[in-house]
Amino acid sequence: MRWTGPLESAALLTALPVPARAAASTRGVLPWAPLVGLVLGGVAAGVAALAVRAVSPLAAAVLGIAVLAVLTRGLHLDGLADTADGLGPLRDRDRALAVMRRGDVGPFGVVALVLVLLLQAACLAALLEEGAGWVALWVAVVAARLAMARTGLPGTPVAAGSTLGRAVEGTVSRAWLTGSGLAAAGVLLLAGLGDPGGAVRLAGSAALGLLAAELLLRRATSRLGGVNGDVIGAMGEVTTAVTLLGAAVLA
Repeated sequence: MRWTGPLESAALLTALPVPARAAASTRGVLPWAPLVGLVLGGVAAGVAALAVRAVSPLAAAVLGIAVLAVLTRGLHLDGLADTADGLGPLRDRDRALAVMRRGDVGPFGVVALVLVLLLQAACLAALLEEGAGWVALWVAVVAARLAMARTGLPGTPVAAGSTLGRAVEGTVSRAWLTGSGLAAAGVLLLAGLGDPGGAVRLAGSAALGLLAAELLLRRATSRLGGVNGDVIGAMGEVTTAVTLLGAAVLA
């Protein structure tokens, strides 16, 4: 395991300042993505928790999600839009991949962005009204990075022409992914979730988010031949949205 991985992961997955040499490799990006999620989720959750004391829960939810988008340079949102454009209209595999490589956003991408962001904000606002929504946001962000790390497991197919997909292929072992998930869960429990029932509900919500990401992965594999950078980002955004939705429903 590359111990420069945290810097490599932060260089690609965040807007945080890291040494330039850290961006020279992408091999450590996915193994350390859950650690990056702990940092990003903690900052976004903290902003939401502080903002809800001064503004409405909806405004606080929007601020929390906006901070997350800024800290990730909107990279995963861009991946969500491109993936929606590639998977949306009926077209052959090569054409779908070509559409995803273009810099513009089509109608399917716009609709996906609007709906996913609205769902995230609405669910987080409802959770913030209940008082512990900031923990749900933190859990959702970490679960999203676990879903992204999952694409680095050996045997995960890579879409043709994906430079990032090939670079991170097989970089995550099942033992490492399991250990990362357990470690992240332990940190989040120590962060102050004193309600065992709430912990179980959030664990169930995260499981739903990861299941949604798995379904998206299967669809991408069937349609595109495997994952690429856009699909990895889309899996993260879908996991966040579904985890928050599950938490709001189970609250």
